[in-house]
Amino acid sequence: MSAPPSPWREEIVTQMRLAVPLVLVQLGLLAMGFVDSAFMGRVSTVEFAVVSLGHSFAFLFLILAMGILTALDPIVSQAFGAKDNGAMARSIQRGVVLSLVLSIPIGLLILTAEPVLNALGQPAEVVPGAARYARILVWSVPPFLAFVALRQSMQAMHRLAPLVYVVLLANGLNALLDWILIDGHVGFEGSGSQGCAWATVISRWTMIFLLPWFSGAEFRSLLLPFSRRTIRWRAISQMLTVGLPIGVQFLVEIGAFQAVLYLMGRMGTQEMAGHQVSLNLASVSFMVPLGISMAASVRVGNEIGRGSSAAVRRAVTVSLIGGALVMVSFGLAFYFAPLPLARIVTDQEEILTVAILLIPLAGLFQVFDGLQVIAVGCLRGMADTRVPMLIHMAGFWAVGVAVGSLLAFPMGLGAPGLWWGLVAGLFATALVQLWRLRIMLRRGFRRLVIDEPHEGASG
Repeated sequence: MSAPPSPWREEIVTQMRLAVPLVLVQLGLLAMGFVDSAFMGRVSTVEFAVVSLGHSFAFLFLILAMGILTALDPIVSQAFGAKDNGAMARSIQRGVVLSLVLSIPIGLLILTAEPVLNALGQPAEVVPGAARYARILVWSVPPFLAFVALRQSMQAMHRLAPLVYVVLLANGLNALLDWILIDGHVGFEGSGSQGCAWATVISRWTMIFLLPWFSGAEFRSLLLPFSRRTIRWRAISQMLTVGLPIGVQFLVEIGAFQAVLYLMGRMGTQEMAGHQVSLNLASVSFMVPLGISMAASVRVGNEIGRGSSAAVRRAVTVSLIGGALVMVSFGLAFYFAPLPLARIVTDQEEILTVAILLIPLAGLFQVFDGLQVIAVGCLRGMADTRVPMLIHMAGFWAVGVAVGSLLAFPMGLGAPGLWWGLVAGLFATALVQLWRLRIMLRRGFRRLVIDEPHEGASG
């Protein structure tokens, strides 16, 4: 008779089965922007900067809504662990409704691109094109946010294969449309950055139409019939109590990187483009700890739903050790091979000159970035969202942006100075988030229940 499997081995296997597809999904979503950048980087430096600036401006507002919808992580994962199908169905439906409501203010905010970018002192030759790009991208906001709501729900239920299939298909479509619309093929005139924007719009609508079809009858049964209990202000307010701090946290983090991009723009188009190349590469490797973070959030939520404190602690330990090992490996690659990595994105020599100075710094900061995102994922699985938000505010802005600005301008370090600020900010953030996680692990865990009058929400 064989011995029962080790709970540690089971946890490692379970997290790998979750994390690998989630990393593929995240890489697939990132690949759309990466492919866009690769096409635009071969058009011209200005067109490359147009797409970088327009996309980053739109994403700054999208990330707030994405964070709010990420409240589905602890809600659905804990309901899944507790085998509460009714709560799962209402939460998923509520997420879809909320995604469509959020699309309206987010779209209106994106339309402010031109006056805001001008006020921020961005390059005059880039702003008009970036604003046109952002205006087109508004048409993709409703399907993208609805996709996010379904994605968060499906990953919380360990239903990952449909997500992988849909994202892979959307990537193929996006690359084909980039080739047709940016460069001009099969009878279409090349339209550069505007063609790039329309390729993204079409791909995102395709994703939201395909996902319910690929998800299977069991998942679709949670979407329909629509429950009258879905639209209840008390339930929605509880969801916002959890989700809004996550949205602000996402906004704080992405906003810090956007602030660095705008500060690079004040130095010139070359510095801004070099920064974007380096950030694109760092974003690819960051998808691995982000996937691990999502898997950790799901596992922590599942085990809280089941009422197993020991399993929660085991899930946290496995995710942190695995993430640290992976990110140290990526960091070494970035430090020792900056030029070959930069050439993957662009062959423009003036951009490469800046990028090779920044990529080694990306290798350093992403180790800390990986640790903080995994710690935050574990905290999110516990529905602890407010304190991590405050930690992000202090780490990314009071340390990261402030120190970077000081090094770049008064002290004259230029573009590398801004990135040294990011290193300092991420180190501080990781340290304090890990401290917060340690505190939470010492406390008892309680399931987050939405829409039940006899139970309150924690968070």
